[in-house]
Amino acid sequence: MNVFFVICLIIWIYLLTVFYRSKLYYFQFLWGSVGLFIFLMAFIQPIATKPLMELVSSASGILGRITGFFEAYHEYGVLFISNHDSSISLYIDYECSGIIEMMAFVSMLAFFQVYDIGQRLIISAIGCVGIFFANVIRIFVICTIIYLYGNDAYYIAHTIVGRLVFYSMSVLLYYYVFTKTQIVKQKIGGFQYAEHTESPR
Repeated sequence: MNVFFVICLIIWIYLLTVFYRSKLYYFQFLWGSVGLFIFLMAFIQPIATKPLMELVSSASGILGRITGFFEAYHEYGVLFISNHDSSISLYIDYECSGIIEMMAFVSMLAFFQVYDIGQRLIISAIGCVGIFFANVIRIFVICTIIYLYGNDAYYIAHTIVGRLVFYSMSVLLYYYVFTKTQIVKQKIGGFQYAEHTESPR
């Protein structure tokens, strides 16, 4: 960690305390989430990417072996698809590993005040596992389309269908973790749902 990052870390923490004392919770959430994401990508992403790439390729390879659609070489992060007419190798890089989505999810959840600290830790772990399996399903869908329709279907499978599958599941995760919980726990004007009983006049 060089001097520049130390200075940035100090400024980030200081402004977080300023927003907290001023009860500017929206700015605390925004500043905290963005800052934590940058620090995680700078220090955690280089360490976690390679093991995650191997895990994703291994998990995808299990589905590939079950269906017979493709083979995985997890030590290289490579998936090999061989159909009737041709073959293609797909490399799982850091963008395909899901590390960016995991870091973004954890960063936002860390400053989402609806949950307490313990809940945030548990939900962070569960959410990362969910993102991992969503990514595995995405890769399996991509490989399945290529196996069934040939290498010409790579662009549609990877760029369109795969992303639609992954981000649809991600939207569901974000909805249940952030939006739905916020709505349920929100009190509008102190109003709470309760059984209404009228006292006799």
